[in-house]
Amino acid sequence: MVVSDNNQLQKFENDDVAQYYFEILRQLIAKKSIFAQQIGLAEVANYLGDIFTEAGAEVTIDDTCTAPFVLARFKSNRPDAQTIIFYNHYDTVPADDDQPWSSNPFELTVRDGYMYGRGVDDDKGHITARLTAVQKYCREFGDFPVNIIFIMEGSEESASVGLETYLEKYADELRGADLLVWEQGISNAKGQIEISGGTKGIVTFDMIVDSAKVDIHSKFGAVIESASWYLLNAIASLRDETGRILVDGIYDQVIEPSERELSLILEHANLDADNLKTLYGLNLPMLTRDKEKLVRTLFFEPAITIEGISTGYQGQGVKTILPAKAQAKMEVRLVPGLEPKDVLQKIEQHLQQNRWSWFTHWAKRLIVVICLPQLFSM
Repeated sequence: MVVSDNNQLQKFENDDVAQYYFEILRQLIAKKSIFAQQIGLAEVANYLGDIFTEAGAEVTIDDTCTAPFVLARFKSNRPDAQTIIFYNHYDTVPADDDQPWSSNPFELTVRDGYMYGRGVDDDKGHITARLTAVQKYCREFGDFPVNIIFIMEGSEESASVGLETYLEKYADELRGADLLVWEQGISNAKGQIEISGGTKGIVTFDMIVDSAKVDIHSKFGAVIESASWYLLNAIASLRDETGRILVDGIYDQVIEPSERELSLILEHANLDADNLKTLYGLNLPMLTRDKEKLVRTLFFEPAITIEGISTGYQGQGVKTILPAKAQAKMEVRLVPGLEPKDVLQKIEQHLQQNRWSWFTHWAKRLIVVICLPQLFSM
Protein backbone atom coordinates (compact mmCIF):
# COMPACT_ATOMS: atom_id res chain seq x y z
CA MET A 1 0.00 0.00 0.00
CA VAL A 2 1.31 3.44 -0.94
CA VAL A 3 1.64 5.95 1.88
CA SER A 4 2.05 8.65 -0.83
CA ASP A 5 4.44 11.40 -1.92
CA ASN A 6 6.50 13.48 0.51
CA ASN A 7 3.83 16.15 0.99
CA GLN A 8 1.12 13.62 1.75
CA LEU A 9 3.52 11.62 3.89
CA GLN A 10 4.22 14.67 6.05
CA LYS A 11 0.49 15.29 6.48
CA PHE A 12 0.05 11.64 7.42
CA GLU A 13 2.82 11.81 10.01
CA ASN A 14 1.36 14.99 11.56
CA ASP A 15 -2.21 13.68 11.71
CA ASP A 16 -2.89 12.28 15.18
CA VAL A 17 -6.01 10.37 14.06
CA ALA A 18 -4.18 8.77 11.15
CA GLN A 19 -1.23 7.92 13.37
CA TYR A 20 -3.52 6.36 15.98
CA TYR A 21 -5.10 4.04 13.42
CA PHE A 22 -1.72 3.39 11.84
CA GLU A 23 -0.74 1.85 15.17
CA ILE A 24 -4.02 -0.09 15.18
CA LEU A 25 -3.08 -1.37 11.72
CA ARG A 26 0.32 -2.38 13.07
CA GLN A 27 -1.45 -4.52 15.68
CA LEU A 28 -3.80 -5.98 13.07
CA ILE A 29 -0.91 -7.00 10.84
CA ALA A 30 0.83 -8.66 13.79
CA LYS A 31 -2.30 -10.70 14.56
CA LYS A 32 -2.52 -13.58 12.10
CA SER A 33 -6.05 -14.25 10.85
CA ILE A 34 -5.96 -16.99 8.22
CA PHE A 35 -9.19 -18.84 7.49
CA ALA A 36 -7.50 -21.56 5.44
CA GLN A 37 -5.44 -22.51 8.49
CA GLN A 38 -8.09 -21.56 11.09
CA ILE A 39 -5.67 -19.19 12.80
CA GLY A 40 -6.58 -16.14 14.87
CA LEU A 41 -10.02 -15.40 13.46
CA ALA A 42 -11.88 -14.94 16.74
CA GLU A 43 -9.03 -12.91 18.23
CA VAL A 44 -8.97 -10.43 15.35
CA ALA A 45 -12.77 -10.20 15.17
CA ASN A 46 -12.93 -9.37 18.87
CA TYR A 47 -10.08 -6.87 18.50
CA LEU A 48 -11.97 -5.10 15.71
CA GLY A 49 -15.08 -5.13 17.87
CA ASP A 50 -13.17 -3.35 20.63
CA ILE A 51 -11.70 -0.78 18.22
CA PHE A 52 -15.05 0.08 16.66
CA THR A 53 -16.79 0.20 20.03
CA GLU A 54 -14.12 2.63 21.22
CA ALA A 55 -14.78 4.70 18.08
CA GLY A 56 -18.44 5.03 19.03
CA ALA A 57 -20.00 2.31 16.90
CA GLU A 58 -22.71 -0.12 17.92
CA VAL A 59 -21.02 -3.47 17.38
CA THR A 60 -22.30 -7.01 16.80
CA ILE A 61 -19.94 -9.99 16.61
CA ASP A 62 -21.68 -13.11 15.33
CA ASP A 63 -19.73 -16.39 15.39
CA THR A 64 -22.59 -18.78 14.66
CA CYS A 65 -21.32 -19.71 11.20
CA THR A 66 -17.67 -20.27 10.21
CA ALA A 67 -15.51 -17.20 10.88
CA PRO A 68 -16.99 -14.46 13.09
CA PHE A 69 -18.95 -11.76 11.29
CA VAL A 70 -18.51 -8.21 12.58
CA LEU A 71 -21.03 -5.41 12.11
CA ALA A 72 -20.24 -1.89 13.31
CA ARG A 73 -22.87 0.84 13.01
CA PHE A 74 -22.40 4.60 13.16
CA LYS A 75 -25.85 6.20 13.27
CA SER A 76 -26.75 9.67 12.05
CA ASN A 77 -29.09 11.85 14.08
CA ARG A 78 -30.88 12.89 10.91
CA PRO A 79 -34.25 11.12 10.58
CA ASP A 80 -34.01 11.06 6.79
CA ALA A 81 -30.37 9.92 6.65
CA GLN A 82 -29.47 7.45 3.94
CA THR A 83 -27.26 4.45 4.67
CA ILE A 84 -23.87 3.47 3.29
CA ILE A 85 -22.27 0.06 3.84
CA PHE A 86 -18.52 -0.53 3.82
CA TYR A 87 -17.62 -4.14 3.12
CA ASN A 88 -14.24 -5.41 4.32
CA HIS A 89 -12.61 -8.64 5.42
CA TYR A 90 -10.08 -9.24 8.17
CA ASP A 91 -8.72 -12.60 7.02
CA THR A 92 -5.62 -12.92 4.85
CA VAL A 93 -3.96 -15.58 2.74
CA PRO A 94 -1.00 -17.39 4.32
CA ALA A 95 2.50 -15.95 4.01
CA ASP A 96 4.19 -19.03 2.59
CA ASP A 97 7.93 -19.61 2.89
CA ASP A 98 8.34 -19.62 -0.90
CA GLN A 99 7.05 -16.05 -1.24
CA PRO A 100 9.73 -13.37 -1.73
CA TRP A 101 9.23 -11.37 1.47
CA SER A 102 12.17 -9.12 2.35
CA SER A 103 10.72 -8.40 5.80
CA ASN A 104 8.55 -10.19 8.32
CA PRO A 105 5.08 -10.31 6.68
CA PHE A 106 3.44 -10.01 10.09
CA GLU A 107 5.34 -6.89 11.06
CA LEU A 108 4.19 -3.62 9.49
CA THR A 109 7.09 -1.76 7.88
CA VAL A 110 7.35 1.37 5.74
CA ARG A 111 9.99 1.67 3.02
CA ASP A 112 10.24 4.46 0.44
CA GLY A 113 6.65 5.57 1.02
CA TYR A 114 5.19 2.07 0.80
CA MET A 115 3.66 -0.02 3.59
CA TYR A 116 4.54 -3.71 3.72
CA GLY A 117 2.81 -6.45 5.69
CA ARG A 118 0.37 -9.30 5.14
CA GLY A 119 -3.07 -7.71 4.89
CA VAL A 120 -1.91 -4.11 4.52
CA ASP A 121 -3.67 -3.79 1.17
CA ASP A 122 -5.93 -6.82 1.30
CA ASP A 123 -7.70 -5.90 3.43
CA LYS A 124 -6.85 -4.77 6.97
CA GLY A 125 -5.35 -1.48 5.83
CA HIS A 126 -8.62 -0.47 4.20
CA ILE A 127 -10.51 -1.10 7.43
CA THR A 128 -8.28 1.31 9.33
CA ALA A 129 -8.21 3.82 6.45
CA ARG A 130 -12.00 3.98 6.37
CA LEU A 131 -12.24 4.16 10.14
CA THR A 132 -9.72 7.01 10.07
CA ALA A 133 -11.94 8.90 7.62
CA VAL A 134 -15.02 8.29 9.75
CA GLN A 135 -13.29 9.53 12.90
CA LYS A 136 -11.83 12.61 11.20
CA TYR A 137 -15.26 13.54 9.85
CA CYS A 138 -16.82 13.04 13.27
CA ARG A 139 -14.17 15.22 14.90
CA GLU A 140 -14.64 17.99 12.32
CA PHE A 141 -18.43 18.02 11.92
CA GLY A 142 -19.90 16.04 14.80
CA ASP A 143 -22.93 14.26 13.41
CA PHE A 144 -22.77 12.06 10.31
CA PRO A 145 -24.86 13.00 7.26
CA VAL A 146 -25.54 9.29 6.64
CA ASN A 147 -25.77 6.08 8.60
CA ILE A 148 -22.59 4.03 8.20
CA ILE A 149 -22.44 0.26 8.56
CA PHE A 150 -19.19 -1.68 8.41
CA ILE A 151 -19.55 -5.38 7.65
CA MET A 152 -16.37 -7.39 8.10
CA GLU A 153 -16.08 -11.10 7.36
CA GLY A 154 -13.28 -13.54 8.10
CA SER A 155 -13.35 -15.99 5.20
CA GLU A 156 -13.08 -13.88 2.04
CA GLU A 157 -9.77 -15.44 1.00
CA SER A 158 -11.47 -18.85 1.16
CA ALA A 159 -14.34 -17.80 -1.07
CA SER A 160 -16.43 -16.16 1.66
CA VAL A 161 -17.62 -19.40 3.23
CA GLY A 162 -20.61 -18.57 5.41
CA LEU A 163 -21.03 -14.99 4.19
CA GLU A 164 -24.33 -15.75 2.48
CA THR A 165 -25.71 -17.15 5.73
CA TYR A 166 -24.73 -14.04 7.65
CA LEU A 167 -26.15 -11.72 5.00
CA GLU A 168 -29.45 -13.57 5.05
CA LYS A 169 -29.53 -13.32 8.85
CA TYR A 170 -29.08 -9.53 8.78
CA ALA A 171 -30.91 -8.94 5.50
CA ASP A 172 -33.64 -6.74 6.99
CA GLU A 173 -31.04 -4.29 8.26
CA LEU A 174 -28.70 -4.38 5.28
CA ARG A 175 -31.18 -4.49 2.43
CA GLY A 176 -32.36 -0.94 3.11
CA ALA A 177 -28.93 0.56 2.45
CA ASP A 178 -28.53 3.06 -0.38
CA LEU A 179 -24.92 2.32 -1.31
CA LEU A 180 -22.36 -0.42 -0.72
CA VAL A 181 -18.65 0.29 -1.14
CA TRP A 182 -16.49 -2.78 -1.72
CA GLU A 183 -13.33 -3.69 0.14
CA GLN A 184 -10.80 -1.33 -1.40
CA GLY A 185 -10.11 1.48 -3.82
CA ILE A 186 -7.85 1.01 -6.81
CA SER A 187 -5.50 3.39 -8.59
CA ASN A 188 -4.04 2.39 -11.94
CA ALA A 189 -0.46 2.87 -13.12
CA LYS A 190 -1.28 6.46 -14.12
CA GLY A 191 -2.43 7.28 -10.58
CA GLN A 192 -6.06 7.50 -11.67
CA ILE A 193 -8.86 6.22 -9.42
CA GLU A 194 -10.67 3.30 -11.06
CA ILE A 195 -14.36 2.47 -10.76
CA SER A 196 -15.23 -1.16 -11.35
CA GLY A 197 -18.23 -1.89 -13.53
CA GLY A 198 -18.45 -5.54 -12.55
CA THR A 199 -16.56 -8.56 -11.35
CA LYS A 200 -16.15 -12.11 -12.54
CA GLY A 201 -17.67 -14.96 -10.61
CA ILE A 202 -15.86 -18.12 -9.60
CA VAL A 203 -16.63 -21.79 -9.13
CA THR A 204 -13.98 -24.14 -7.76
CA PHE A 205 -13.55 -27.89 -7.59
CA ASP A 206 -11.03 -30.57 -6.62
CA MET A 207 -9.84 -33.41 -8.84
CA ILE A 208 -8.31 -36.33 -6.93
CA VAL A 209 -7.02 -39.59 -8.41
CA ASP A 210 -6.15 -42.75 -6.47
CA SER A 211 -4.57 -45.12 -8.97
CA ALA A 212 -3.37 -47.87 -6.61
CA LYS A 213 -3.26 -48.87 -2.95
CA VAL A 214 0.44 -47.96 -2.76
CA ASP A 215 3.11 -46.22 -4.82
CA ILE A 216 4.53 -48.59 -7.46
CA HIS A 217 8.11 -48.95 -8.68
CA SER A 218 8.64 -46.79 -11.74
CA LYS A 219 9.92 -49.75 -13.79
CA PHE A 220 6.24 -50.47 -14.46
CA GLY A 221 5.72 -47.03 -16.00
CA ALA A 222 5.54 -48.51 -19.50
CA VAL A 223 2.44 -50.54 -18.69
CA ILE A 224 0.80 -49.04 -15.58
CA GLU A 225 -0.88 -45.64 -15.53
CA SER A 226 0.16 -43.45 -12.62
CA ALA A 227 -2.15 -41.08 -10.81
CA SER A 228 0.14 -38.21 -11.81
CA TRP A 229 -0.06 -38.74 -15.56
CA TYR A 230 -3.75 -39.52 -15.43
CA LEU A 231 -4.53 -36.27 -13.66
CA LEU A 232 -2.19 -34.17 -15.82
CA ASN A 233 -3.68 -35.53 -19.04
CA ALA A 234 -7.20 -34.94 -17.77
CA ILE A 235 -6.40 -31.35 -16.85
CA ALA A 236 -4.66 -30.77 -20.19
CA SER A 237 -7.83 -31.83 -22.00
CA LEU A 238 -9.75 -28.92 -20.48
CA ARG A 239 -8.08 -26.09 -22.44
CA ASP A 240 -5.84 -25.49 -25.42
CA GLU A 241 -2.46 -23.77 -25.57
CA THR A 242 -4.10 -20.36 -26.08
CA GLY A 243 -6.10 -20.71 -22.85
CA ARG A 244 -9.44 -21.33 -24.57
CA ILE A 245 -11.63 -23.80 -22.69
CA LEU A 246 -12.24 -27.00 -24.68
CA VAL A 247 -15.35 -28.13 -22.80
CA ASP A 248 -18.34 -28.32 -25.16
CA GLY A 249 -21.00 -25.69 -24.57
CA ILE A 250 -19.08 -23.53 -22.11
CA TYR A 251 -19.21 -20.46 -24.34
CA ASP A 252 -22.80 -20.93 -25.55
CA GLN A 253 -24.39 -18.87 -22.77
CA VAL A 254 -21.70 -16.18 -22.51
CA ILE A 255 -23.20 -12.70 -22.93
CA GLU A 256 -21.10 -10.70 -25.36
CA PRO A 257 -20.03 -7.18 -24.31
CA SER A 258 -21.72 -4.24 -25.96
CA GLU A 259 -19.71 -2.02 -28.29
CA ARG A 260 -19.73 0.69 -25.61
CA GLU A 261 -18.45 -1.65 -22.90
CA LEU A 262 -15.64 -2.90 -25.09
CA SER A 263 -14.67 0.57 -26.29
CA LEU A 264 -14.60 1.94 -22.72
CA ILE A 265 -12.36 -0.89 -21.55
CA LEU A 266 -10.03 -0.49 -24.52
CA GLU A 267 -9.84 3.27 -23.97
CA HIS A 268 -9.34 3.33 -20.21
CA ALA A 269 -7.79 0.02 -19.19
CA ASN A 270 -4.08 0.69 -18.77
CA LEU A 271 -3.38 -2.91 -19.63
CA ASP A 272 -1.25 -4.63 -22.21
CA ALA A 273 1.18 -7.54 -22.43
CA ASP A 274 4.25 -5.43 -21.71
CA ASN A 275 2.69 -3.85 -18.61
CA LEU A 276 1.76 -7.25 -17.21
CA LYS A 277 5.19 -8.65 -17.96
CA THR A 278 6.86 -5.78 -16.10
CA LEU A 279 4.39 -5.79 -13.21
CA TYR A 280 4.67 -9.50 -12.43
CA GLY A 281 8.12 -10.28 -13.79
CA LEU A 282 6.71 -12.80 -16.25
CA ASN A 283 9.10 -15.38 -17.66
CA LEU A 284 6.63 -17.32 -19.82
CA PRO A 285 5.07 -15.84 -22.96
CA MET A 286 1.62 -14.25 -22.69
CA LEU A 287 -1.33 -16.23 -24.04
CA THR A 288 -1.90 -13.26 -26.35
CA ARG A 289 -0.12 -9.98 -27.03
CA ASP A 290 -2.95 -8.39 -29.01
CA LYS A 291 -4.45 -5.70 -26.74
CA GLU A 292 -8.06 -6.01 -27.92
CA LYS A 293 -8.00 -9.81 -27.59
CA LEU A 294 -6.24 -9.55 -24.23
CA VAL A 295 -8.82 -7.13 -22.85
CA ARG A 296 -11.81 -9.00 -24.29
CA THR A 297 -10.57 -12.32 -22.94
CA LEU A 298 -9.64 -10.99 -19.50
CA PHE A 299 -12.85 -9.07 -18.84
CA PHE A 300 -15.53 -10.83 -20.87
CA GLU A 301 -14.60 -14.51 -21.27
CA PRO A 302 -14.39 -17.41 -18.81
CA ALA A 303 -11.07 -19.00 -17.88
CA ILE A 304 -10.13 -22.30 -16.29
CA THR A 305 -7.03 -22.35 -14.12
CA ILE A 306 -5.08 -24.60 -11.78
CA GLU A 307 -4.78 -23.28 -8.23
CA GLY A 308 -2.39 -26.03 -7.20
CA ILE A 309 -1.22 -29.59 -7.92
CA SER A 310 0.10 -32.14 -5.45
CA THR A 311 1.53 -35.53 -6.37
CA GLY A 312 4.54 -37.78 -5.97
CA TYR A 313 7.87 -37.33 -4.27
CA GLN A 314 9.31 -33.84 -3.77
CA GLY A 315 12.11 -34.53 -1.30
CA GLN A 316 15.87 -34.57 -1.70
CA GLY A 317 17.30 -36.76 -4.43
CA VAL A 318 15.03 -39.11 -6.37
CA LYS A 319 12.47 -41.76 -5.58
CA THR A 320 11.66 -44.12 -8.43
CA ILE A 321 7.90 -44.44 -8.07
CA LEU A 322 4.62 -44.23 -9.91
CA PRO A 323 2.62 -42.06 -7.51
CA ALA A 324 -0.58 -43.68 -6.32
CA LYS A 325 -2.30 -40.36 -5.62
CA ALA A 326 -2.56 -37.01 -7.36
CA GLN A 327 -4.82 -34.07 -6.75
CA ALA A 328 -5.45 -30.62 -8.11
CA LYS A 329 -7.45 -27.60 -7.02
CA MET A 330 -9.19 -26.05 -10.00
CA GLU A 331 -11.26 -22.96 -10.66
CA VAL A 332 -13.33 -21.45 -13.43
CA ARG A 333 -13.79 -17.70 -13.63
CA LEU A 334 -17.34 -16.92 -14.69
CA VAL A 335 -18.81 -14.11 -16.76
CA PRO A 336 -22.42 -12.96 -17.28
CA GLY A 337 -24.59 -15.74 -18.66
CA LEU A 338 -22.75 -18.63 -17.01
CA GLU A 339 -24.37 -20.63 -14.21
CA PRO A 340 -21.91 -22.39 -11.87
CA LYS A 341 -23.81 -25.69 -11.62
CA ASP A 342 -24.16 -25.85 -15.41
CA VAL A 343 -20.44 -25.16 -15.86
CA LEU A 344 -19.50 -27.96 -13.47
CA GLN A 345 -21.90 -30.37 -15.16
CA LYS A 346 -20.35 -29.62 -18.55
CA ILE A 347 -16.83 -30.19 -17.17
CA GLU A 348 -17.91 -33.48 -15.62
CA GLN A 349 -19.49 -34.59 -18.90
CA HIS A 350 -16.34 -33.63 -20.79
CA LEU A 351 -14.14 -35.73 -18.52
CA GLN A 352 -16.46 -38.72 -18.73
CA GLN A 353 -16.74 -38.54 -22.52
CA ASN A 354 -12.97 -38.34 -22.91
CA ARG A 355 -12.21 -41.32 -20.63
CA TRP A 356 -11.11 -39.09 -17.77
CA SER A 357 -13.68 -40.45 -15.35
CA TRP A 358 -11.66 -42.34 -12.74
CA PHE A 359 -11.84 -39.70 -10.05
CA THR A 360 -12.31 -41.11 -6.58
CA HIS A 361 -13.22 -37.66 -5.33
CA TRP A 362 -14.85 -34.82 -7.23
CA ALA A 363 -15.35 -32.06 -4.70
CA LYS A 364 -17.43 -29.22 -6.10
CA ARG A 365 -17.64 -25.84 -4.43
CA LEU A 366 -20.32 -23.54 -5.74
CA ILE A 367 -18.70 -20.25 -4.88
CA VAL A 368 -20.07 -17.42 -6.95
CA VAL A 369 -19.63 -13.69 -7.13
CA ILE A 370 -22.60 -12.42 -9.10
CA CYS A 371 -21.54 -10.10 -11.89
CA LEU A 372 -22.83 -6.58 -11.42
CA PRO A 373 -25.42 -5.07 -13.77
CA GLN A 374 -24.05 -3.59 -16.94
CA LEU A 375 -23.34 -0.18 -15.40
CA PHE A 376 -21.63 1.18 -18.46
CA SER A 377 -23.93 -0.15 -21.18
CA MET A 378 -26.20 2.91 -21.26
